[in-house]
Parts: sequence; structure tokens; C-alpha cells
Amino acid sequence: MGEFVSVEVADQIATIRLDRPKMNALNGQVQRELAEAATLIDADPQAQAVILYGGERVFAAGADIKEMSTMSYADMAAHSATLQGALNAVARIGKPVIAAITGYALGGGCELALCADFRVAGESAKLGQPEVQLGLIPGAGGTQRLPRLIGPSRAKDLIFSGRHVDAAEALAIGLVDRVVPDEQVYTAALEWAATFVGGPSFALRAAKRAIDDGLETDLETGLEIERLHFSGMFATEDAKIGMRAFTERTKPKFTGR
Repeated sequence: MGEFVSVEVADQIATIRLDRPKMNALNGQVQRELAEAATLIDADPQAQAVILYGGERVFAAGADIKEMSTMSYADMAAHSATLQGALNAVARIGKPVIAAITGYALGGGCELALCADFRVAGESAKLGQPEVQLGLIPGAGGTQRLPRLIGPSRAKDLIFSGRHVDAAEALAIGLVDRVVPDEQVYTAALEWAATFVGGPSFALRAAKRAIDDGLETDLETGLEIERLHFSGMFATEDAKIGMRAFTERTKPKFTGR
């Protein structure tokens, strides 16, 4: 759909593909196209799961440093809102999202992967938040999403040092969920995404929203968020289908309504 970001839907699985030579640097145009792609996929009833993919060689090496190096504070105040907005749009996709990580996922690329629900990495993948080595800090969610995923101490280690972690360490600390041979990354993500196809789309969206929103508040408020989403499921046809199938001991055929 865009020059550097494309969307393909096959077998009810959408792939958002970054393709900006050579390293998929996230410049302003990529950010805008990424936000458009995320919004499109979120509203597409034919897409029941989503894969973020940068190709066989690299996921995304980060923001476009050349573009940023000439910006003033006023420029960046506006640009950073666009950057965060693009990644927030990905994080708000109300469907299971899997990042298929090959090569580098650094800086903004790592932050993009953090917006997914799950991460599959190739054995030679490298992840990290190296912004401190440029005299900067992460600006697209790294200081917020990373500690929520791997804990504050480990997040500070990666952010303060700016070091890269390999796939094995990323798996050990919970930064990625699965590690596979490099050539199998997209296939593994596709197989995982396929497990959500045919599922109750309203329930999956509600579960994702309840978890993500609940993490931002206290337990009591989180439980109320859960209760409201749970009650709302009783207005869906899928809930009736699922419960009827359970009592009749048959396999449910959800309709997405």
C-alpha cells in the first residue's frame, strides 16, 4: 500500500512488511505508512492475525539517524509524536500480532517488535536499545514497554549500556518468545498466526484490550476492566456458539459476530 510498507492478507493472516533498503530505517515516511497499515489491518475483518516482518535479512535497524541529526528540539517535539503514534497504532491492533525478527531489531526496530503480542527471532538475530550510545534515550516506547515486558532491572541494563543481545539471551530474559533457525522465522510466525484463524475475534480483541489496559492501572481497576469486557462477550454471537458447542460436545465454528 505504501512505498516502504506493504500489506498482504492470505488465509486470513495479514503481513505488514517493511521494505526500505538497506536496513528498514524508520524515517518519517515509513512511520506514516506503518500507521496507515496498522489502521487498515485493524479494521479488516478478513485479517484475523498479523505478522510484522522486515524480510529475510533484517527486521528494522532503528530510526533514521541521518534524518534526525539535523533536527532541532522543536522539530523533534513534533517528529517524536509521529513516531510514537505510528508504533502505538501497531500496539492497538485488536488482533494477535507476531513480530518475525531476522537480523537486527535495534532502537526503533526493537521498539516496533515490542508493540507485538509475541516475538519469534532467528538464531542470529540481535536486539537492543542502543540510543544511549548516541547521547539519546529510546523515544518510541523503549523506556515503557521494555520494562513492562522484561522487568525494570533488565530493561535498565539494556538501555543504560546500549548493548545488543543475541537471540539466546533475548529468549532467556523474555524479550522474545521463540527462537528458530533464521530461514524458518517467517514460517514459524505464520504457523503461530494460523492458530488464531477461525477463533472468536471479539473475544481475542477483548482479551488483548483487557490485558494491555489492565497493565496500566491498579488491580481493582484492572478487574473492573476485565469484568466489563467479560460481560460484553454475552452480546456476541460467538459466545453463544462457543457455549452451545461446549454443552453439545462439538467443535465451535465462530462467525466473528
